[in-house]
Amino acid sequence: MKKLLLTGLTLTAAGMLAACGGGKADQGSAAADSKADTKAQASADGETAISLWTYPVGKWGDAATVDGIVKKFNEKHPEIKVTVEYLDYQNGDDQINTAIEGKQAPDIVLEGPERLVANWGAKGLMVDLKDMFEKDAASDIYDRVKAACESPEGAYYEYPAFMVAHCMAINKTMFEKANALQYLDLDSHTWSTEDFLKAVQAVYDSGQQNVGAIYCASQGGDQGTRALVNNLYSGTFTDKDHTKYTADSPENIKALQAIVDQAGLNFDPSIAGGDEITLFRNGTLAMSFCWNASQQTNTDNGAAGLTNAGDEIIPMLFPSDDKVTELCGGIWGYGVFNNGDEKKIEAAKTFIDFVCNDESEVKESVKASGFFPVRPSVTGVYDGTDNAETMKLFEDKFMPSMGDYYQVTKGWTTARTEWWNMLQRIGTGGDVATEVATFTKNANAAAAQ
Repeated sequence: MKKLLLTGLTLTAAGMLAACGGGKADQGSAAADSKADTKAQASADGETAISLWTYPVGKWGDAATVDGIVKKFNEKHPEIKVTVEYLDYQNGDDQINTAIEGKQAPDIVLEGPERLVANWGAKGLMVDLKDMFEKDAASDIYDRVKAACESPEGAYYEYPAFMVAHCMAINKTMFEKANALQYLDLDSHTWSTEDFLKAVQAVYDSGQQNVGAIYCASQGGDQGTRALVNNLYSGTFTDKDHTKYTADSPENIKALQAIVDQAGLNFDPSIAGGDEITLFRNGTLAMSFCWNASQQTNTDNGAAGLTNAGDEIIPMLFPSDDKVTELCGGIWGYGVFNNGDEKKIEAAKTFIDFVCNDESEVKESVKASGFFPVRPSVTGVYDGTDNAETMKLFEDKFMPSMGDYYQVTKGWTTARTEWWNMLQRIGTGGDVATEVATFTKNANAAAAQ
């Protein structure tokens, strides 16, 4: 059994960034109270009141930022009143599911296809936004993004706004001390599987016992552990058509066994992705598997691109046997719950069109996310900002490696749970092939329902 032993450390709520998106989530009121408030704000003069519930995607989880966006929207559309509920990734799904059960679902939700399309959309709860995709503003949305927002039946349950390719990162000081930088290609930010394992061994031999953590307390940040496993020996998580899970391939079994055997890579069932980021920033870990552009530019604990102690953070593509990495992508946008009120539905579409397509607002909406636009025609988002150079780096070196968006495969919620449960079993001595077979059986059973 390999387990990361962490003592004397209190993990703060700021570290609990389950989707590795950066930013802090303000705590909202209870779902029922929010719905009641929204109803009360529908005035007698015909004003339409709609509710927006947003997960903490960058500063879309920050009330001051979102209030500013809503204020600008109301300058053009004073007839629509928008109230906002701020969710987190620990309780957000439960809040929405409770609201759905109570027939008090929000009008708009900001999140990704795995929830909007593969979950609530597949259950028939969302409005088909196909008409928004037929407008000129949507004509150059990247094809791979459009595909992720479309259901198998051809309905569009998400209108996309921004995206990112998730990656990993290393502590440059620790790697320099271990003479491990020789194993990285710092021009392309790539490394081979062989060089990755050599680097981990070198850092471990230098006295850094906890080089990297295979966090598995929950699904938080699980895109990092999936990408690590899938890339080491060019395995896949699902088939190309997103009909079944393929984690039990020989390539993935080989990758997981290599992680088990490698000193310095420790399975830890006590932490999730957000916790791992905290441990990386404070120097407990030499690398993070839960990283992206938003993390690289985060200034909550100090200067952007540095650990708490001031060590330089170098973002890296995940290692692969052929040095061709496929990064897990994040796509975020807006879905509209079908609450049976056509006036509210049209008002919700008007708001979405404003934040995604209005020339005066679209760049600010993307900038608030800390990520990248889903349309190539939206350019210069970060020009003139302190983060311009860093964002250009990610745009040039990381975004082209964004891989298949397999998170829309049926049974996704079950598959995520089965993944971290599988990692826990492997970390406590379970046979890799046996545990991966269990994962695949259970995930595919959910996909077949």
